[in-house]
Amino acid sequence: MESIIAIDQLSALAHAGRLAVFRLLVKAAPDGLPAGEIARALAIPPNTLSAQLTILNHAGLVHNRREGRSIIHSADTNAISGLILYLMEDCCSGRAEICAPVLKAANDATCC
Repeated sequence: MESIIAIDQLSALAHAGRLAVFRLLVKAAPDGLPAGEIARALAIPPNTLSAQLTILNHAGLVHNRREGRSIIHSADTNAISGLILYLMEDCCSGRAEICAPVLKAANDATCC
C-alpha cells in the first residue's frame, strides 16, 4: 500500500460522521445497506450522508452497487484490513511485545 492511499483512508475516517457510517457498514458486511437505512440508523440528513459516502468511496473504503431501484453501500473489508496491516508493518521494530495486544485481540475476535 502506498502512503498516499493510507493518508486518504485515514483522512476519510478522521470525521465522526464518516467513521460512524463506515462502522455501520462494517457491521452490515458483506451485504451492505441502502442509503435510506444508513441515514435513518444514524439520523443523518440524506445530503450529508451522500457527501460522506462519496468521500469514503473515493478513499476506497466503501463501494456501492445497484440492486433494482436501490443503491447498496458496502464497506470494503479488504481495504480496511490492508490499512491496518500497513499501519502495523513497522510498528514492532523488532519488539514483539508492542504488537502482541493487537495480535491477541485479532485472534480473539469473535466477529470474523
